[in-house]
Amino acid sequence: MDYSALKSGTDIRGYASDLGGKAIELTDEAVEDIISAFIVFYINSFEKDPQELRISLGHDSRITADRICAAAKRALLRSGVTVLDCGLASTPAMFMTTVDLCADAAIEITASHHPFDRNGIKIFLPSGGLAGAAVAEILELASSKTAVENVKEGKTVTTHYMNDYAKRLQNLIIEGVGRGSKPLSGYRIVVDAGNGVGGFYANNVLKPLGADITGSRFLEPDGMFPNHIPNPEDKTAMRSISEAVISSGADLGIIFDTDVDRAGCVGPDGAEINRNRLIALAAYIAFGGKKGQTVVTDSVTSDGLKTYIEDTLGGRHYRYRRGYKNVIDKAIELCGQGIECPLAIETSGHAALKENYFLDDGAYLATKIVIEVAKGTDIKKLLAPLKMPEDELECRISITAPDFKEYGNAVIEKLGEYIIKNSKYIIADDNREGIRVSNGAGWFLLRMSVHDPVMPLNFESDDKNGIAEMIADLKPFFAGFEKLQLPDILA
Repeated sequence: MDYSALKSGTDIRGYASDLGGKAIELTDEAVEDIISAFIVFYINSFEKDPQELRISLGHDSRITADRICAAAKRALLRSGVTVLDCGLASTPAMFMTTVDLCADAAIEITASHHPFDRNGIKIFLPSGGLAGAAVAEILELASSKTAVENVKEGKTVTTHYMNDYAKRLQNLIIEGVGRGSKPLSGYRIVVDAGNGVGGFYANNVLKPLGADITGSRFLEPDGMFPNHIPNPEDKTAMRSISEAVISSGADLGIIFDTDVDRAGCVGPDGAEINRNRLIALAAYIAFGGKKGQTVVTDSVTSDGLKTYIEDTLGGRHYRYRRGYKNVIDKAIELCGQGIECPLAIETSGHAALKENYFLDDGAYLATKIVIEVAKGTDIKKLLAPLKMPEDELECRISITAPDFKEYGNAVIEKLGEYIIKNSKYIIADDNREGIRVSNGAGWFLLRMSVHDPVMPLNFESDDKNGIAEMIADLKPFFAGFEKLQLPDILA
């Protein structure tokens, strides 16, 4: 048995239902092997008796959640641990059980925004999410069916922690706005949960504080996601929340991904506040008016965002690598070096604030934005100086070589040599992933995918014809690589 293919960065993911036509990878056996291996990994790492351990367990709304949770619980109980059964829960809430419930670890059954037939396992320690190397070690142990033996059966404690988590967010709004127990009275705020876990935010956070949530959409959990993919980066999903805001006359719209570790927003005019606009707003909130602080973002953020953070807000922009864990770890590293870094955020909507354990929590970010709205902040005016590109595009280049990482990195290196010979372009001085190249009116970035044999190629331009011109300049370069499957625009 080899479970190594289930590694997805810092998560474990695979097909969990055959309704989509794929063979099931996260079988009951696989789940039990992986969870059993995690307990062994924990004991080896911390030298703790398994029967002293308290492990929290929760899940999102997927159709396979009950089956996989049951398998995980069997493995935990067999290992002798006490299971804090949290039921339907968001991923950030599960991490917070390590803080509020003193859980030794937390396990969330989720595959984030992936299709209904996928599922996965995400594991937190009190120090944060597991690193990729730890996940690989656990899967290696699972492949050899390593498990704790000869221990007394553990026990289950049912907990309704999501109620406590919602109350925590309520208290943040009450304290942040400062208008008594109903600080959202007079505001209409709509939520699109996409039939994921996020419906609690409308019903258990906003409504009790006096907000009118009329017009909210898809709050009921439904693991088939019948209305749209719960994903703030998805155009259909963002169109849905924009329509909800306009049709209901709301002051703010909030959209979450399936497990609520990401969020996006919409202003009262229906304008999207996601990607670069969300980062700009989050930076304003995180800085709190103080100059000289740093925001870490992923590599595909716009030039306009850098100008906004540094010139408008008086901060510093550290553009790093894709992957929310990469961005968070870099922010923590910078803080350790004495650099004030209150925010790590990806364009995908993963936002982690230092004040909140550097946890990527969509509900926490949404709460900070709700506070700004209730305090009277004009977000449209606030974001007006942010220059948005005239055009943007992402295409994906597949690599057919078996050693795809080596091949892809060689392509990137040769592209650097190609660019040096072309006086129209300059390689960015903050090039920390792949190669980012500017021509004064726009830029492109070629990098390796975090997980797959793919090279994403991103473009932005302040000129409507700028991307077409960059593509024309790149076509002769890419034509020389037989192991690349080029999209039509580059072929």
